[in-house]
Amino acid sequence: MLSPSLAQEIAGDTSAVIGFNVLITDAEGTVIGSGDSSRVGTFHEASVEVIRTKEPATHSASQAQLLRGVRPGVTLPLITDGQAVGTVGITGTPAQVRRFGLLVKRQTEILLRESVMLRSRLLGERAAEKLLADIASYDPHVVEGDFLEFRAAELGFDLRLPRVAVAFEVTVPPVPEPGARRHAAPAVHDMALVRSELLRTIREVFADPQDIVAGTAPGWIGVLHRLPTRSPAGSPATSPAASLADDCRRLVDVIAAQDGLRTRVGIGEPAASVGGLHDSYQDACDALRLGARLAGDAPAARQAADIPVHLITDLRVHQLLAAVGQPTRNRLLARTAADLRTQPDWPVLRDTITAWCESGFNLVRASTALHIHRNTVVYRMNKIEQITGRPLRDHRSAMALYLACLADRLGHGVGPTGD
Repeated sequence: MLSPSLAQEIAGDTSAVIGFNVLITDAEGTVIGSGDSSRVGTFHEASVEVIRTKEPATHSASQAQLLRGVRPGVTLPLITDGQAVGTVGITGTPAQVRRFGLLVKRQTEILLRESVMLRSRLLGERAAEKLLADIASYDPHVVEGDFLEFRAAELGFDLRLPRVAVAFEVTVPPVPEPGARRHAAPAVHDMALVRSELLRTIREVFADPQDIVAGTAPGWIGVLHRLPTRSPAGSPATSPAASLADDCRRLVDVIAAQDGLRTRVGIGEPAASVGGLHDSYQDACDALRLGARLAGDAPAARQAADIPVHLITDLRVHQLLAAVGQPTRNRLLARTAADLRTQPDWPVLRDTITAWCESGFNLVRASTALHIHRNTVVYRMNKIEQITGRPLRDHRSAMALYLACLADRLGHGVGPTGD
C-alpha cells in the first residue's frame, strides 16, 4: 500500500516545506522514504513499537542513542482502515518538531489514501479493458462463456443482464482553413490525459454501475451499456435505441466542446449473453465504420448535416454487402449499373435510386427525402430506366439497382478483412 516511490516523494517534499527531515518507514520499520536519502533502506527501531501500539512516540538525544537507526524527534503511526501500515518520523528536538507531527501524519495518510484509491481505480480500469477485449474477441471454441461471466461477476458485472454495445472513435479534426476558429488539438504527449478525460466524460453519461466502459484501442472506447428495464415514471415512452442514440449525440457535442475532438459512434443490438455481447460489439464497430464511410461519400449538403451516430439496425444491408467482399460487389456493379456509372450525373442518379427504394417505392416520400419536386424524380427515373432497361416500378429490378448503388457507396476497404 505504501510504495517506496510514493514514500520518497512525500518525505522529500515535506522535508523541504517544514525545514526538518522527514522519514517514512514500512510496516517492518524499514525506511522507504527520507529527506536524507542516506537513511533509505536502514532500519528504524523506534517504528516497531509505534506500529505495534499505534501510538506516537518521542525520543530525546539520549533515548535515541539506545535505539538502532533512530535520531531525536517524533515518530507517528500511519493508519489506514484501522491498520498501521508504516510510520512517519520528524528529526529534531521533540519540542521543535512535535507541533509538525499531527500535520505531517494527516497529510501523509491523505496522500496514501489517494494513492490507494488511484491504484484501485487503475486496476479496475485495466480489468474492465481486459474483460471488454475478451468479449470482443470471444470464441466459444477457445474459452467458455461461463468463465467470462465468472470474471465479470468478480468485477461486479452481471453479463446476463440485457446490454447493448457502443463503440466510440475519437479523432483530432483536420486543420481548418486560415482564419477559421477551432479548438486547439491536444498535443501528442497529452493524449494519455485526454483519454482519461474522455473515459471520465463517457462514464458521466453511462453511469449505471452495470455499464462497462473501457478503452479498447488508441482512439477507440467501448461501452457495454445496461439497458433499462422500463422508462422512468413520468417520462415519455421512448425506445431504448432512440434514447441511447440521443445520449450518444449529446456526448459527441460535449466531447467536441471540451476537447475539440471529433467523435463517431456505432451502436449494436441488445444482447444478454457473452456470445450475444460479442456480436453486439462487432456490430457496433461495423456500424461505426460503415456509417463513417457512407457519410463521407454523401453529398456536401448532407455531410454538413450528418449526425455521427450510426445504428447497425439501419445498416444491416450495407453490412451484408461489405461481408461478401469487393470482387463480388464489383461484379454486381458491372452487371447491374455499369452504364449508369458512366453518366456525369451518376451520384445524383444513385441517390435517386436509393431514395426511391428506401421510401417504399413512393414518389412523394422519395421527392421529400431528396428535397426536390416529384416531377424531377420522375424525370430522373425515366432516364435511369432508359439507360438500364430496367423498370424501377418493378421491385425486383429496383432492388437489384439499389444493392448496386449501396455497393458503389461502400467502395473499398470496409469489408471484415479489409477487402
